[in-house]
Amino acid sequence: MTPATPRQHGRHSRYRYPALAALALAAALAPSAAFATTPVQDPLPIGPNQSFVGVVNGKAANAVITMVCPGPITPGETGHPLAGQYVEVETVVPVAAADGFTGSSATHIDANFATPSAASVNPPVVFTSYFVKEAIPTTDVFPCSGSGAVTFVPLPTSTTARSFTVSVAFADVATGG
Repeated sequence: MTPATPRQHGRHSRYRYPALAALALAAALAPSAAFATTPVQDPLPIGPNQSFVGVVNGKAANAVITMVCPGPITPGETGHPLAGQYVEVETVVPVAAADGFTGSSATHIDANFATPSAASVNPPVVFTSYFVKEAIPTTDVFPCSGSGAVTFVPLPTSTTARSFTVSVAFADVATGG
């Protein structure tokens, strides 16, 4: 019997196994590369004696809530927030006295929207875990322009609990403010 030549086994036989090995290596490396560049944060339960910050649309200060207000805006006019905006609570290493603190009793944090007008009261957005983005309800009513605040309040409260406030500006989607 004569030994088989590469031509007898098919034109690509000597390349088949190295090519498969390269594909397997690429497939094995692809998930690890994705994990290295995109860390995933699991929700963490809110509990006592934890430092935190509140976030509005990705910002812990000077955030903007985009509003939908029909027609020309007049002073005092209200509207509804544009869909796709969010609030979130993130745990932080205690570094500043200005950070929020859950105190000795808290198991959840309420995000309360304060506006210059007391004409409407919006229900709070309630958090039981950190790193969970909650939508700003499009049914809420806010000013079409101006400023306000979102205060993140640890509950149940205690003498050691400390709220965190994010200043916000309201800007109409059509005019930018």
